[in-house]
Amino acid sequence: MSENQNLLAEQRRALILDEVRRRGGVRVNELTRKLGVSDMTVRRDLDALARQGVLEKVHGGAVPVVEASTHEPGFEAKSGLELTAKEDIARAAATLAAPGSAIALSGGTTTYALAQQLLDVPDLTVVTNSVRVADVFHAAQRSSGTRPGAATVVLTGGVRTPSDSLVGPVADQAIAALHFDVLFLGVHGISPEAGLSTPNLAEAETNRRLVQSARRVVVVADHTKWGTVGLSSFASLGQVDTLVTDAGLPVEARAEVSEHVRLVVAGEPDTGTDI
Repeated sequence: MSENQNLLAEQRRALILDEVRRRGGVRVNELTRKLGVSDMTVRRDLDALARQGVLEKVHGGAVPVVEASTHEPGFEAKSGLELTAKEDIARAAATLAAPGSAIALSGGTTTYALAQQLLDVPDLTVVTNSVRVADVFHAAQRSSGTRPGAATVVLTGGVRTPSDSLVGPVADQAIAALHFDVLFLGVHGISPEAGLSTPNLAEAETNRRLVQSARRVVVVADHTKWGTVGLSSFASLGQVDTLVTDAGLPVEARAEVSEHVRLVVAGEPDTGTDI
C-alpha cells in the first residue's frame, strides 16, 4: 500500500488519537485502511502517542489512557502535546486582545503560546498567575530593552502548582481587587455537563476569581480538552463568551458548543455563531 504523503505525521496522529478516544480503542489494520498508510507507519505513530502518555498500546491496536480526575500533568509533560493546534489557537486568540486593554492570562501551555503572540500588541496591561507566561514578557524586555508599547506585567503571588500556576489565598485576594477587559483562560477539561474543570482544587478557586473579575471570558483549548472532566468545576459554559479551539474539534461537539458560546475555530472563517 502506498503511503499517504499528503497527511503529515502530526495530523495523522491527531486523527488516530481522536479515533481512539471516540471509539474507546482501535486496531492497527483499521487505521491502515482509514489513513491509507502501512502497518509500520501506524505502529510508529502509536509508539509516539504512547510515549506522550495519551494512549496505551495493546496487542493489535491501542486504547485510551484513563486518567484519574485528580491527575494533574506538569507543564513539561503537557507542552509537547498538540503543538500545532496550540500555535494556531494562540494566533487566532491574539486578535481578540485590543491595544491598550487590560487582560488576564491563566496558567497553561496554550496561554503560554498565546503570550508569545501578544508581544507585538501595544500597551497591554497583563495580569497573570502563570510564572511561564510572565517569563515570556520579561524575557522579551530583557532581550530588546524597554520599548514603547511594551506590556506592563503583573504576576500574582501564590503557591506554585505542577503546571507552574500560582494559586491559593494570596493569588485569589490579588485577583479579586482587579478588573480585566478580557480573560484568556486555559483549561484542563471542558464539557456541557461539568463546564470548565481542573484536577487542582486551589486552582479551581483561583480560576473562579479570574472569571468573576473579567468582562469577557475567552477559553483557549485544543480539541482534546473536549469531554475531559477534572475533579473540580469552576465555571459553566454559560459564563464563557468565546471558545477558541482548533479544527480537530468534531462536528457534533462544535454544534453543542455553539449552543452556549461564540465558537472560533483557528484557521477557519469566523462566523460568530456558526461552525
